[in-house]
Parts: sequence; C-alpha cells; structure tokens
Amino acid sequence: MAERSGPIANVSTVFVPVSDQNQALAFYTEKLGFEIRTDVAYEENQRWLEVSPPGAETTIALVPPREGHQDPEGIDTNVGFGTDDVAAAHADLREKGVDTGDIISPGDPVPSMFFFRDQDGNKFVIAEESD
Repeated sequence: MAERSGPIANVSTVFVPVSDQNQALAFYTEKLGFEIRTDVAYEENQRWLEVSPPGAETTIALVPPREGHQDPEGIDTNVGFGTDDVAAAHADLREKGVDTGDIISPGDPVPSMFFFRDQDGNKFVIAEESD
C-alpha cells in the first residue's frame, strides 16, 4: 500500500441522492446484492442509510437530495465499482432488469466497463479489475 502524503486515508462513504430511500434500499440490496451497513433514524423524520458490497470498506450513503438540487434526469455520480468479470456482472444486472449500457472495451490500459443507472437515474460504472 502506498504511503499517505496528506490527511485523507481512504474513501469511506460516497453520498448518492435518492428520491425514496426504501426504493433505493430495495434496488441496492436486491438487484446489486449490497448489504445494509447502517439504517437508523435520527432527528425528526431523518434516516441515515448506508449500504455496500459485502466485505467492502467503502459505503454508499443513500440520502435524500438537498433541497433545490434534485435533477429529474438523474445525476451522474461518477462512482465506479470493480468486478473480476465484467461480462458476468453485466449479464446479472440485465437479468435483474437494471438499466445498463453496453460493455465497452477500449483496450489497454483502459479496462472493459459498462454504465448502469439506479432507480433514480443516478449513473454508475462497473469496470473489470486486473489482478
């Protein structure tokens, strides 16, 4: 592991705006196979909800959009997930009805990848990781 040169040690949580936390929870757990890391109520009518791939260090916080920042077309979150088999991941998500793009394979050193959208139209990428 590379030595740190600043105060940031890792990416701990990525915030993804969702219009309905219950629908988002169903999408991330049932379609993507994520696990619930945190699901707690706080303050008045607030909920902190985090999910992640099993065993992953980084979590995804499924949060209501900030007032005035909801885009009806969805938001390109620019979050990427890794897989050891992009074709299998693509087939699995398509079978589950997830809105996926085609696999693109630009060639070395760029990995094969595809984009997909969640229930709110947020765009993500899944790229094949090499060993």
